[in-house]
Amino acid sequence: MEIEQKKVIRSTFYLRDIQAIFEYGEIVFGERAALNFYEDLRERVRNLETQHLLHPECRHLETKTKMYRNIILGSYLIIYRIRANKIEVLRAFHGSRSPKIIKQVRKIKP
Repeated sequence: MEIEQKKVIRSTFYLRDIQAIFEYGEIVFGERAALNFYEDLRERVRNLETQHLLHPECRHLETKTKMYRNIILGSYLIIYRIRANKIEVLRAFHGSRSPKIIKQVRKIKP
């Protein structure tokens, strides 16, 4: 059985989010810990090419098709959308963010 592979597209919102996460981590936990977390995050997003169905549906963005899913990494949610021929990585949020703000992800066009 062949694994379906899709191209991963990262939104500018997501890129800004991970930059802010890295900067915060660097201040609070130090450069080494921030780099380790950042590399782990990048690897998980890179693996979405073939592992996009392994992660749970985002409970704040439920749909019949389960197109909105999230990677849970520590206290962070990396939200992505599954399309017919690509994966759109939309945002990276701290888990304490308001569900109202998380629901605005639907409007993002990468």
